[in-house]
Amino acid sequence: MLGQTAVLALALLPFSLGQVSSDFESGWDQAAWPTYALDCSQGGKVSLDSTTAHSGKNSIKVEGGGGYCGHIFFGTTKVPTGDVYVRTYLKASKALTDSHVSFITMPDSAQGAKKHLRIGGQSKILMYNREMDDATLPDLSPQGIATSKALPTGSWQCFEYHLGADGSIETWLGNSTVAGVTVKKGTTNPNAGQWTRSSIVPKITAVYFGWESYGGDTNTFWYDDIVVSKTRVGC
Repeated sequence: MLGQTAVLALALLPFSLGQVSSDFESGWDQAAWPTYALDCSQGGKVSLDSTTAHSGKNSIKVEGGGGYCGHIFFGTTKVPTGDVYVRTYLKASKALTDSHVSFITMPDSAQGAKKHLRIGGQSKILMYNREMDDATLPDLSPQGIATSKALPTGSWQCFEYHLGADGSIETWLGNSTVAGVTVKKGTTNPNAGQWTRSSIVPKITAVYFGWESYGGDTNTFWYDDIVVSKTRVGC
């Protein structure tokens, strides 16, 4: 487990090694971690919460509303060039359903203006979504669904992913690789047909944590011990 001391140490690393991190023990710095809600915002809320945390006493609570305009996120624009690793501890109050939702969204200049690379759920599993062409990773076939995982609820989960400079994607839940949401050289993912039909390499400009629902689903998520880095952090 990466404790509070290690998280604080990461924040002091050179720009090339430790981009940005926070355990929110000094509060929520809204200049460093601003909210984000593209186009509209109706019903979502972000707040500092001292009733639950992965480490210390504080976390960030996101209460997401139903429908697209119920979305709300917070995050950072301090994203390294090249390889990007993002590690967060998160806790969800409700299980992912069959409906499409996102709990991480990243503006992606490779897709064009106002387009995002999104991480969330559909068919009750963890999945990625490329907004430009609505491609999913994995394919949402019975075979593809079986290669991803459900997101546990009511407890802190370590979620980490890697966006490679070569277009690769790696995803870990509790330090274990999630095969269905992994695409990289030397690894075969037969359930990534939609994703690999495009040669686009993500070029994200920010990482935002929160909730966005494309149906009526609502949820509450908590986030803590976030690190955005050029190298893997781990749990």
